[in-house]
Amino acid sequence: MKNVMPYLIVLFASIHFTNAQELKSPNGDLIMSFELHENGTPTYKLAYKNKEVIKTSRLGLELKDDEKSLLNDFKITNTETATFNASWTPVWGEVKTIQNHYNELAVTLTQNETERIVIIRFRLFDEGLGFRYEFPEQKNLVYFTIKEERTQFAMAGDHTAFWIPGDYDTQEYDYTESKLSEIRGYSEGAVTANLSQTSFSPTGVQTALIMKTDDGLFINLHEAALINYSCMHLNLDDENMVFESWLTPDSNGDKGYIQAPATSPWRTIMVSDDARDILASKITYNLNEPCAIEDISWIKPVKYVGVWWEMITGKGSWHYTDDLPSVQLGVTDYSKVSPNKTHSANTENVKKYIDFAAENGFDAVLVEGWNEGWEDWFGHSKDYVFDFVTPYPDFDVEGIHAYAKSKGVEMMMHHETSASVRNYERHMDEAYKFMNANGYKSVKSGYLGDILPRGENHYNQWIVNHYQYAVEKAADYKIMVNAHEAVRPTGVARTYPNLIGNESARGTEYQAFGGSKPNHVTILPFTRLIGGPMDYTPGIFEMDISKFSPNNNSHVNSTIANQLALYVTMYSPLQMAADFPEHYEQFMDAFQFIKDVAIDWDESIYLEAEPGQYITVARKEKDSSNWFVGNVNGYTSRTSKISLDFLDNGKKYEAIIYADAKDADYKTNPQAYKITKQKVTNKTKLSQVSVPGGGYAISIMEVK
Repeated sequence: MKNVMPYLIVLFASIHFTNAQELKSPNGDLIMSFELHENGTPTYKLAYKNKEVIKTSRLGLELKDDEKSLLNDFKITNTETATFNASWTPVWGEVKTIQNHYNELAVTLTQNETERIVIIRFRLFDEGLGFRYEFPEQKNLVYFTIKEERTQFAMAGDHTAFWIPGDYDTQEYDYTESKLSEIRGYSEGAVTANLSQTSFSPTGVQTALIMKTDDGLFINLHEAALINYSCMHLNLDDENMVFESWLTPDSNGDKGYIQAPATSPWRTIMVSDDARDILASKITYNLNEPCAIEDISWIKPVKYVGVWWEMITGKGSWHYTDDLPSVQLGVTDYSKVSPNKTHSANTENVKKYIDFAAENGFDAVLVEGWNEGWEDWFGHSKDYVFDFVTPYPDFDVEGIHAYAKSKGVEMMMHHETSASVRNYERHMDEAYKFMNANGYKSVKSGYLGDILPRGENHYNQWIVNHYQYAVEKAADYKIMVNAHEAVRPTGVARTYPNLIGNESARGTEYQAFGGSKPNHVTILPFTRLIGGPMDYTPGIFEMDISKFSPNNNSHVNSTIANQLALYVTMYSPLQMAADFPEHYEQFMDAFQFIKDVAIDWDESIYLEAEPGQYITVARKEKDSSNWFVGNVNGYTSRTSKISLDFLDNGKKYEAIIYADAKDADYKTNPQAYKITKQKVTNKTKLSQVSVPGGGYAISIMEVK
């Protein structure tokens, strides 16, 4: 992965200037202005097509036990401006190549009296701004502790926002749509139950945050390249409509320990009058470093099935026996207990999934609950909870490996840490060696529950460093990582593309925990997916959970056509067909789309988009002439009208359209769909009705 035709032109460097600096985007639509106030406080503002986006906002950091901090009394001692334009090739992604084009302003600030130096670096792209703090090597600023980062984002109005509550431990909330001024009133109701959660403010929200102004601008606030730093939330001053950064603290209440030279993550502001530009933006990736892995041949997209949904829905269990109130690894003798006969990760059941994967062209099979310890894994601050190498008596590791290999199917490992981070790090090398020895090329890791050591949060600097350590250590063993309950992604997968997926949001599992809002999947691409792909685990065909798990009355708030569309609209190089084989066997004509749809792309075109309402995407399969289209719809029935002008001129194609039936409804008739075929060209226009919670999926194959 390397740049193609890069050019970096230094336009100006001097120590003689005024306090005001201006930076324009390459196309001139965005203008960022930097200025020092009279007391030496750094500020910036941002405008788009002459419309105010970010009003004058303060920059700086408050330091612990420091009389002056890094907030004011600065003077400008240098500025440099530059432009950069290069393309790079991702290992996997929505597009074959990514253009990285920006204009840059780096402002060197020196604080009076202390002589401490801070550089604020701005990069302005056509679709938004990124900026960060840099702390160069210097004698007057070496080690320091962040009490709070004081970065502001002053909104120009009371915008409509799609938000989840600010929380140090979970992102697994449904989104609330409201005016900024209404966040306080809705906040308490927006905080729903989770196994670990720590709210911090009635006006706190999480990034990526998508907003829409009254005059039609879309604004997205997030961060990029979260490395060795605490995750940023946003706290709203709802009298003045000013967001301020709010970092995740550690057990001492401190928000970051810095040793210069160092940099903060980038703070990002995307802006457009077209929602599709937000979805297509690659700012987050472009602000990360190039690939750090020299040999990338082992990193490959994965389509998988797995032993998971039956436990999530309550049909089966992760644990092997009901005899034990507690277990101690290495002490408890599982040969002396009675199997509960509900344990899902048994050899016979796993082989059924392997057979199904082989018969239908899937790459891998995930198995959860295969290892000892699930009888006593959660809620007791238990440190030595799993060893990640010892299987239950009914799970034949070697036999399953051999059977899967004979069928041309890989196995996907599961490592639930129960948030016992020290325990996982103690066992990580042995666990990865075990994976290598038994043919597991990817791992789904989990961090359910309160973090151990006690008092730490899921998103502070220490645990962020652990997540990064796990990914880098996995790369040493040529293992791909899919981390659940980890910090939300910030484009780090550009640097470490073996981070092939994350959960880090409210996924499909919540459809079995009472359900998610029908428009949830029309918001996630504007928020969670801005930082990287999500292991959303789509593909549920049986929406009434009580039919196979009588004690669970949950309902999946989606139609089958909507579930198919998710494979296109929810981009990920890691895609699961999450339902049971027997449910797919009832609808094999619809299941054909899941079998056909690609998971790696040369081109992606966002055809329609409005957060909370609808998204329509067309994607071209990697190294193929095949295209796939997906549409997901919110609460209101609508007619989607698209042109197929993205197809090659002069070529003929066959389109297979998987759509909601006329009487389909996500709640009352979710399995009603229709499949039609028609010949199409790049002159074809399609019109398709999507019902509430519905959508459509289209496969388009060239007719040779």
